Amino acid sequence: MASQLKVDFRERAYTLLKEDAEKIFKLIQVQLDHLTMPQCPLYEEVLDTQMFGLSREIDFAVRLGLIDEKEGKEILGSVERSLTELREATLKK
Repeated sequence: MASQLKVDFRERAYTLLKEDAEKIFKLIQVQLDHLTMPQCPLYEEVLDTQMFGLSREIDFAVRLGLIDEKEGKEILGSVERSLTELREATLKK
């Protein structure tokens, strides 16, 4: 029973972190759709703040043993890659 509960918590933590990562991506995508320059200070501030918050959530989940460090790095890396692609696409406009 306890091991199943731990698995449930791990799955839930991973799902929530992925959802938060997706929210960041959507927020940045909306901002980029309405900004003319991706180097806008507001854009950079939001990006930094949101990414810092997500990294702290991931660190907390790792420290609790809810996700592996590798899983956390994959989540952050995924958001960072998506944002880089989005930024490059905006620069090509």
